[in-house]
Amino acid sequence: QLTTITADKSYDWDALRHELKDAGIRPVIKHREFYALDKAHNARHDEDVYHRRSIVEAIFFALKHRFGETLRARTWFGQFRELILKAAVRNIEQAVRL
Repeated sequence: QLTTITADKSYDWDALRHELKDAGIRPVIKHREFYALDKAHNARHDEDVYHRRSIVEAIFFALKHRFGETLRARTWFGQFRELILKAAVRNIEQAVRL
């Protein structure tokens, strides 16, 4: 069950926030800071939860750097399987380095 979505400021639009809230999902999306109130909204975010977004982005960067930016499989399931296998290979490589 998905409970929280973290995203950067490029996903800052009210329709998305309302749709997520209606689905029972907590949006942790920083506001673009056009007004003082936006800064106040951003200060209320749990930084530990929001920091998970940067961790995920770092993992995606590592996967793209190691394996390239494209998936070769054509079907959705094939792409899903390819991504899972690439992540597993990266995890094994990281474990062996320790």
